Amino acid sequence: MTSAVPEAATSTTPDPNRWRALIVIAIAQLMVVLDASIVNIALPSIQADLGMTDANRQWILTAYTLAFGGLLLLGGRIADYQGRKRMFIIGLIGFAAASFLGGISTTEEMLIAARALQGVFAALLAPAALSLISVTFTESKERARAFGVFGAISGGGAAIGLVAGGILTQYLSWHWTLLVNVPIAVIAVLLAIPFVKESRAHGNTKYDIPGAVTATVGLVSLVYGITRAEADGWGGTQTLLFMGFGILLLILFMFIESRSSHPLLPIRILANRNRGGAYLASFFVGVGLFAMFLFLTYYFQGVLGYTPLTSGLLFLPFSAGVIISAGIASQLLPRFGPRWVTTSGFVLAVIGMLLLTRLTPGSSYVADILPALIVLSLGMGLIFVPLSAVSLYAVGDHDAGVASAVLNTSQQIGGSIGVAFLNTIAASATTAFIAANAATGLVPGPDGQPMPSPEALVAGFNRGFVWGAGILVVAGLIWVVLVTMTKQDMAANDSPVAHVG
Repeated sequence: MTSAVPEAATSTTPDPNRWRALIVIAIAQLMVVLDASIVNIALPSIQADLGMTDANRQWILTAYTLAFGGLLLLGGRIADYQGRKRMFIIGLIGFAAASFLGGISTTEEMLIAARALQGVFAALLAPAALSLISVTFTESKERARAFGVFGAISGGGAAIGLVAGGILTQYLSWHWTLLVNVPIAVIAVLLAIPFVKESRAHGNTKYDIPGAVTATVGLVSLVYGITRAEADGWGGTQTLLFMGFGILLLILFMFIESRSSHPLLPIRILANRNRGGAYLASFFVGVGLFAMFLFLTYYFQGVLGYTPLTSGLLFLPFSAGVIISAGIASQLLPRFGPRWVTTSGFVLAVIGMLLLTRLTPGSSYVADILPALIVLSLGMGLIFVPLSAVSLYAVGDHDAGVASAVLNTSQQIGGSIGVAFLNTIAASATTAFIAANAATGLVPGPDGQPMPSPEALVAGFNRGFVWGAGILVVAGLIWVVLVTMTKQDMAANDSPVAHVG
């Protein structure tokens, strides 16, 4: 890997509408982030209304993840070549249309198809949004503030989605968890037309078709294999078959990229030491963070018996903490550089996750859960902002879209692995508790059939939190070792400088 060197020149004339454009981009990003979590709270209602089996309900989430994660790299390259504003608007319109179809769905097949279509357009929208920030804000302090807003939304939006999902499901219906995207997207489109400035790559703009096919099919196969682990186990035939096929295709993809004259993913984007470290750290953050959302959601509803709305509201302090610390990070980033700001964030995040390992079936929200959420959220805000900034540092206008897609892909794939891996870990721990504690491991369920007791469930959750903390430690070590970018490096990228490819 090479050290960070400014790699691109952009215009030094600030866009007069840049802050208005940021508002538009923030609205779009919030919609995408909300959609990833708002449906989670509604899952029981959707399953009951559409008569879905336990085995099929996961496709409401997986269809979106497969399309989104599998097409992100191609979506980023399309945004680079066809125009980021254009793809941003097309992504918004398509996402709204797919959300409308999902909202009026009357069968599980229609809903799953709509969710997959949402993922397709999100794969256009997400990299276009992040790359627009990179090419719109050319001065380091302003860019840091812009990434601060983006990071706050990325980190806090998931928890806000849980609250919104609870409100809409409890007082309207699950249909509105999807229909709510339509007015948001319409507003974003109307604002994007006058305020967002078009930008696109110049020069070599040919598409890498072999790379697109191998990357897309490889990522879809890998993510599908990971999702199968929840039902079949990590040693299951389908799990190993699809994961192995996906890994082989991704190895072939990297071979193609190293020899292509117009690669979908230029190796120089990954070869830069700082960007490579940011992408790798982002992947492990996605894996580890899902432990908190996944297990606390089940803890609130399955152990404490809270309603979906109450469960969502209990996540609000996490959103507030991320927003506050993201604002702090945007101020610290130009003064101290990304390395130590984010290292502090990882320390706080690990402490917060470890605090959650003390949960019992009788834990108090105020005394036991709230302090952990606050510490964890403050840490995540310090992580999200520098991750976004470093992942796009000195990448050049030509590759801004695909570099954004790599960051989004690492987070999506990491999150998918987190759901499958950590849920498997927790389920195994719950099973072990039941086997070792015959008298307290099972209790009668609502239908009279035995089900895991609160003690057994919490034993599994705590094991998941331990693994989540360990994964965040790995992410932090990767960051400290690989990311060496300083505040001087950030400032040097503000003006046009000849670059080394």
